[in-house]
Amino acid sequence: MLEECALEYRTIPVDINRGEQFSREFLAVSPNNRMPAIVDHGNESGPISVFESGAILIHLARRSGRFMPSDEHGYKETLEWLFWQTGNLGPMAGQHSHFRNYAPAGDSYGRVRYANEYSRCIGVLERRLEHREFILGEYSIVDMACWPWILIAPRLDQPLDRFPNVSRWRQLIKERPAVQAGVGLHKELKRSKPATEEEMRVLFGQSAQLVDEQIKQHQSEEEQHAESGSHR
Repeated sequence: MLEECALEYRTIPVDINRGEQFSREFLAVSPNNRMPAIVDHGNESGPISVFESGAILIHLARRSGRFMPSDEHGYKETLEWLFWQTGNLGPMAGQHSHFRNYAPAGDSYGRVRYANEYSRCIGVLERRLEHREFILGEYSIVDMACWPWILIAPRLDQPLDRFPNVSRWRQLIKERPAVQAGVGLHKELKRSKPATEEEMRVLFGQSAQLVDEQIKQHQSEEEQHAESGSHR
């Protein structure tokens, strides 16, 4: 969205394997300790922080006046399909990826359930894209939100042969220069090594109690680092 709107931005990588998402600075922007999150410095009243991808896209659409219909029916459909992505397509694809790539071997229930749900969601999108170039007719924040979860379909062993409308839509968006710039952003930071046992615990063992412990530990380390720096 930032690339499409040609908005100036600066990215700040957060190493979630090392627990940087539990720092005071990041939690002030994203209380759910997840990415993405932004701080918009372009408002007259001062910086505004926004977390959750759907909320970010709506904020940027309102800020730029682009990629979101302004009429009542179009706005209603934007919310419907954006919430469909955040409540269905994204979570189902994410859980499918987790059970396929990270869950211990042996229990096939989660793998089968989320593979089926992911396929079901693609079927919903297939029907929606019949006689439409994009999800709302014209390219919008809804396409931006949904497309990454369809881009990864081959890596999730989900063929798109049965979904010609989705395949066409996927390729059409993939050719956009702004999309290519977004996909290519910070490729040098992508790691090829599997996560260590400790990193897996940080990433996937997050009960409320454990998150509290991780926040305290990370912030204690921040304070120790600050104190050691002040004594130099």
